Amino acid sequence: MEDYGDPEKISGIQLTPNDYEDILSDDYEDDDTVTLGHIQLQRQRETLHYLRLIEHEMPKLVAYRKPFIRPTPETPLVVRSISYGGEPHPATAKRVVTVAVDDLPLKSEDAIHRFKLLAGPRWSPRPPADGGISNLEEWGNGYVKIACESFPDPEMNLRWASDVVNRLLKEANAPSSDKFRDVPLDLRHIFAKARKAKRGEHLRGRLYQRPTKHDFPQEWLPQLPEEPEEAEDIEQDVSQPQSEGREELLPRLL
Repeated sequence: MEDYGDPEKISGIQLTPNDYEDILSDDYEDDDTVTLGHIQLQRQRETLHYLRLIEHEMPKLVAYRKPFIRPTPETPLVVRSISYGGEPHPATAKRVVTVAVDDLPLKSEDAIHRFKLLAGPRWSPRPPADGGISNLEEWGNGYVKIACESFPDPEMNLRWASDVVNRLLKEANAPSSDKFRDVPLDLRHIFAKARKAKRGEHLRGRLYQRPTKHDFPQEWLPQLPEEPEEAEDIEQDVSQPQSEGREELLPRLL
């Protein structure tokens, strides 16, 4: 990428540190602007530099454009990453993998139940808020979110999380005489999160379905009194004599 903002390259003059010292040691003869003026000029140079990049370099990024391909059932994993615009940060190596239980190749209802038990607190009945999945999706059998930031490279963290999902699938689909049907799901992490949010979702089974205004009982709504029809008849009777009286007065005035 070319540098359009370096004044030395534009003018073709290469200044040495001694030249800078000579310029700074010269006496001020009212032939230069003040410090604030130089700061303003420097900001204008930076603005022009980025405008030139937008004009000359940005169109080249069209060559790297890729069409959007909708995820298929063979790729159910949703991977979330963090970027700080190219700036180095420890969180950029973190990878979060979210997957819906219904999209996984689980063989039976018992395998789904074992998968939830093995996932433990990584399983939730609703989509995670920071998992990259919309809350408008159907909840079904819930979602599993696995995050990793133990390794320095993002690819290593993603591989570790993917291997954990594969191990969970292998253990859940493994043939076993014990179906674990009598073992209930541990929802303590779900209740703790709901209590911390202080929205009342830990009461009366609201963890599996958030109530809306459509769930309000119709029989609890107050019944509005019906308007009597006699009032309409009275208004019509009152309006008729007035019109008749006006019609009788018209011939007299003429």
